[in-house]
Amino acid sequence: MYPVTKDFLGKPAPPGYVAGLGRGATGFTTRSDIGPARESTSNSKAEDQSERFKDAENEEGLFSGMPYGADDEEADQVWTQIDAKMAQRRSGKRKDESSSSSSRAKPGPGPGQPSAEEEHLLRSAKRQLQTLTADEWASIPDVAQLAETAARAKRRRIAADPRRSGSSSLGERMVQVPDSAVVGVLSSGGMDGSISPSSAVGSDGGAATDLRALGQARDAVLRMKLDAAGQATSLKPADAAGYLTSLGSEAALGIGDLARARKLLRSVTRASPTHAAGWIAAARLEEAAKKPAQARAVIDEACERCPRSEDVWLEAARLHPRGAAARAVLGRAVRALPQAVRVWAAAADAEPSATGRRRVLRRALEHVPGSVALWRAAVGAEPDAANARVLLAHAVETVPHSVDLWLALARLEPYAAAQRVLNRARRAVPTSADVWVAAARLEEQCGSGDVALLLRKAAASLRANGAEPARDAWLALAQQAAADGLPATCRAIVAASSDAGFDADDAPADRAAAYAADAARLAASCPEAARALYALAVEAAPGDAGLWTRAAALERTAHGPSAEAAAGAAAAAEVLERAVQRLPREEALWLQLAAASPGSGSGSGSGSGSGSGSGSGSGSGSGSVDWGRSVLERAFAANPASEAIVLAAVALEAGAGQHARAAALLQRAVAGGGSPRVWLKAAVLHRQLGNTREALLAARRGREKFPDGAFKLWLLESQLLLQGGDPAAARQTLSQALAASPRSSPELWLAAAALDARASVPRARAVLERARVHIPRNPALWLAAVRLEASSTSTSTSTSTSSGSMAAARALLARALQECPRAGCLWAESVLMAERPQRKAASIDALKNAGAQDPLVCLVVARLFAAERRPDKARAWFARATAADPDCGDAWAWWLRFESSAEGDEEGRKERVDGLEAACAKASPRHGQVWPTVAKSPENYGLSTTRILHLVAEALALTRQFT
Repeated sequence: MYPVTKDFLGKPAPPGYVAGLGRGATGFTTRSDIGPARESTSNSKAEDQSERFKDAENEEGLFSGMPYGADDEEADQVWTQIDAKMAQRRSGKRKDESSSSSSRAKPGPGPGQPSAEEEHLLRSAKRQLQTLTADEWASIPDVAQLAETAARAKRRRIAADPRRSGSSSLGERMVQVPDSAVVGVLSSGGMDGSISPSSAVGSDGGAATDLRALGQARDAVLRMKLDAAGQATSLKPADAAGYLTSLGSEAALGIGDLARARKLLRSVTRASPTHAAGWIAAARLEEAAKKPAQARAVIDEACERCPRSEDVWLEAARLHPRGAAARAVLGRAVRALPQAVRVWAAAADAEPSATGRRRVLRRALEHVPGSVALWRAAVGAEPDAANARVLLAHAVETVPHSVDLWLALARLEPYAAAQRVLNRARRAVPTSADVWVAAARLEEQCGSGDVALLLRKAAASLRANGAEPARDAWLALAQQAAADGLPATCRAIVAASSDAGFDADDAPADRAAAYAADAARLAASCPEAARALYALAVEAAPGDAGLWTRAAALERTAHGPSAEAAAGAAAAAEVLERAVQRLPREEALWLQLAAASPGSGSGSGSGSGSGSGSGSGSGSGSGSVDWGRSVLERAFAANPASEAIVLAAVALEAGAGQHARAAALLQRAVAGGGSPRVWLKAAVLHRQLGNTREALLAARRGREKFPDGAFKLWLLESQLLLQGGDPAAARQTLSQALAASPRSSPELWLAAAALDARASVPRARAVLERARVHIPRNPALWLAAVRLEASSTSTSTSTSTSSGSMAAARALLARALQECPRAGCLWAESVLMAERPQRKAASIDALKNAGAQDPLVCLVVARLFAAERRPDKARAWFARATAADPDCGDAWAWWLRFESSAEGDEEGRKERVDGLEAACAKASPRHGQVWPTVAKSPENYGLSTTRILHLVAEALALTRQFT
């Protein structure tokens, strides 16, 4: 190591230098050490020096005195060259960045984009397309036809070429064989030119893999996942008692464990001889070790050491044999603990006879007269009601605060004596609501007294004593009264609880909302309490039509479907009658009242009143028709300008077969101007009656009167024209509708595409593409486009064209799922279009993305299980689909189709079909993909829901099936 010599040693310090000033070590100075002039000069110079030393390139500072040699000059030249080289690189990079930014500012035609000249040519060609007629459009060949023509020409060239005569056909595809397959075949001693699809050679020298077995295993895994998606799994809590019992069994205790446990418990009992838990644990340890004598010896010693412990005496009685030995132990126990209620109860249970048990209990009451449990046991042990009444009379005198004893005594007394007992009970326990409720129950059972007045007094008394129960407690008492067959008491309890939980300044609407919420919660379990709660709600907010509607719905559902249906309809009609008297301007209430005929019991009460054309039988009887007419006449008098009431009257007359009266009503509504809905109903009625000309005239006049908001009139007019055999006029009508309002409804686009698909698939494809431009992210339009491509597959005669069309359909479906990732109809279609091995995986994806409660996905899963002949799973998924959307008629029809062809006995099949028909008729579905087409067909006018269900099931045979 060479010593380092500082070059500044021996040189004078620079001016103003202060040792240690740079690191803050200036020391302690006084005014006498430095003068003011020197201090100010040194500071300014020090600042100058510090500024000089900050620059690393400044050589006039600390290194100014060092010699500058040839090495330093050479180093400076090298660094100068390096700086020049780096500056040149940076300038080139800056030029590249500037050129790229300028190119981005003025982009040229990229790959796949037309240039300016090409754009000009395309623009002129597009202008020329406007002059094409519909026939010229139809003559444009399809892409699939061009592909088929090219494939046919290629096959002809291959057949004509002699050099390729021995080659394989066009459908075969040559694939390179893996090296592992070649090595495996060579090692097996044979050589074959092909590999069967059911086997493959592995890389371990010829081990065969059964691909079919792998596929079956994969299907099994997917099937388990699909089953798990349809079942809600829940974890069961562990049985703590059973677990501890198993730990205390002999199998869980070894010899070493027993010895250690005995030693431990022996030390516990010796250290704390009065600790009862230690003695009990030691006795139970011996019992678990199958040594009952030793266990009894331990517990006997515990009784001597802990004579004041109830647990020790009870454990001793349990360990001793039942009979004299146990009674002897309990006799010693009651002498040691005469106030122990549990010991007396155990002693009474140990008696072999009822007489001995009563004697022990009476002896116990002498020592513990204030025990309610002993009084209950003594009364329960008395076989004679008179003796029990005497005991209870003594009990309520001894324990006046026990409500149960008072109520038990009142139940044993006659009516007058029971009244006196309950009056004494109210004075003894003024804070108990059970006593007041018992008095109300007594009055209703005996048929005398005002139950409502009594419970109003009860609420006031409890409120004055600060013991008013919460509303939930009142409702629990009401439910118990209703369960015991006391409806008046139930209603009186609900009325008495009207102020419970509310302040005096609470708004009536808030009270009504709370009453309605409680009524909805109790509607299924206790209809009587729910009825009383709705009465409170409509009294608090009589102007709320929704409350009246829910109250009427409760009356319909609270009665049975057969014998008491008429009573339910009459009760609902009574509620609605009061509602229309309070709210005569509410059209929905009038419509529900018209549908709720008191004599029929079949009124649905939906209040739609419009009639779907299915003819569900709204006028099934003359009484129902007369009732509906009278109600609607009153409704029209209260609401003379109501279109809903007029349409309800039209539906009523049409359902009763009075078509002339229905047409007259519609004519009056149309003459007054009407709305698009009135014009539509008029056209539909004429169509159902077979008057195509009048229907077409009404539809045309309606859509001319309302050109923007009447897309259904446009659609109906096109359907009438198509029905009359004029597809060109129907196409022209739809074209005018789409030109007038292209974003009004996708139904117009779907109808236009379906009409064009009959003549030209490319034209229908173009219509659907335009539809997706005007109405983006619409699953129905995407589904129609996918099905159009798939239908072109089925109509194609060439195998290559069919496979290409199916590939195009799948590609279009993938685009549709990207744009509408939650559309259940698209995911259901993906399951239908999947190949057989991929169907389960596709159904799993559909359930994950569209949701396990999507009705269409559940329906396609049910159809998948039905195709695999798994009826239980299929029924479960059909039930889930119909529960998710009862208005989907296709789900009911698919279910009926499955049950009609299901295996099993004929009686069971008929029972399932009858139940399904009844459930479908109750749901009254109106929507679906096939149901509306069948239900609204003119030839099906007037048919019942059950008949339409069978017709839809027959029509489903023409849709896509699982194979």
